[in-house]
Amino acid sequence: MLYLTTYRSPLGPMTLVARTGADLPEGGALVGAWFDGQRHDRAGLDRDDEAPPVVVGAGDDDEPAVLARTRAWLERCFAGDDPGEPPALAPRGTDFQQRVWARLRAIPRGVTRAYGQIADDVEAETGRRCSARAVGGAVGRNPISVVVPCHRVVGADGSLTGYAGGADRKTRLLRLEGALVPERHPACPVPGREAPTYRGIPPQGSQALSL
Repeated sequence: MLYLTTYRSPLGPMTLVARTGADLPEGGALVGAWFDGQRHDRAGLDRDDEAPPVVVGAGDDDEPAVLARTRAWLERCFAGDDPGEPPALAPRGTDFQQRVWARLRAIPRGVTRAYGQIADDVEAETGRRCSARAVGGAVGRNPISVVVPCHRVVGADGSLTGYAGGADRKTRLLRLEGALVPERHPACPVPGREAPTYRGIPPQGSQALSL
């Protein structure tokens, strides 16, 4: 069963969606998190064989525990703190998308990686050719924004391209985490393959976002 709630973040309202079931952890798993107006905001959620989500509020008796855990995780994140281990996640996607999303979860806080670098990792893991463009498509379809940190993926030249929630949110999230972000972001319409890994300096480079 699906459950839907809203969360008021400093970067705008977010929708959080959880799923419960015998095949999932006790308390459910997060399957969706997106900002209002975000592209692909219901990716992987709309299915003919599943009832519409039950709308719940914070503290409701029928609210799955994973939604409360997600709110607490986001509160720490937006306060500029290391939020720690994420809540249980169960995003829906193709095998390739799942592989890319797993790579996103492995990017440390305060660090960015290029689309091409992730493509190289996937290629080495599978032994099959993988393009930066294909990785960009999977990153753009990430259904769990912020928690699955697709905002940490940048263009080959460090440009902040391809974030479904918008470049401004991507910039603010990266700065919040202490990543090095250029004052101006060069255009990079096609993600490239060669890029440095940028590492920020968390204590002074990150600041809480106010509600």
